[in-house]
Amino acid sequence: MKILKETVTKSGNKIQLIGNEINKKILVIGVFHGDEPQGKFLIEEYLDKYPDTKLFFIPCLNPDGMSLETRTNANGVDLNRNFPTKNWELTEKNESFGGEFPACEIETNFLIDVINEIKPDIILTLHAPFKVVNYDGPAQDIAKKISEIIYYPVEASIGYPTPGSFGTYCGIEKNIPTITLELDEECPAQDLIEPVHKIFNLLENY
Repeated sequence: MKILKETVTKSGNKIQLIGNEINKKILVIGVFHGDEPQGKFLIEEYLDKYPDTKLFFIPCLNPDGMSLETRTNANGVDLNRNFPTKNWELTEKNESFGGEFPACEIETNFLIDVINEIKPDIILTLHAPFKVVNYDGPAQDIAKKISEIIYYPVEASIGYPTPGSFGTYCGIEKNIPTITLELDEECPAQDLIEPVHKIFNLLENY
């Protein structure tokens, strides 16, 4: 595996895009929210087991938030509300604060650059805690296949407004099949290795 792209956050932590020279155009992202660390663990376990994977990975998009054990990054911004979508809006400064303006955060711009550079055909993001396979854009078929592995229901809507979300930015506005896999936060991450790695293997062969 190689570090293909890297940036440094406000707190000096690194965000890395990892992959091999020959990759499928499928991107997997962990830790949008710092209090949802399962994705980093599951991705790193997979990379240890399958170092020749053809998938692209960002194991941890929000290392500052993970260090602080907060949903937001070091600036108090929810990265999943900071994308330059048509429905972005300036909100109250709470745990879903979308920033002072769209794409004002280092982490957001890093991911936008990655999307523009690798032009993924499918994107999978790992979240918690809702136990659903949420999707945006033309992703219903792959969402159903993922559901058959992990036994979570498929949902086109998470059930509440998400202005400036990554799913809207990539799935709806860029028409890239985008899956938000909401993992069970009460399930030990160790017990999620088998189903989530099967999902990664599915994407390897998709």
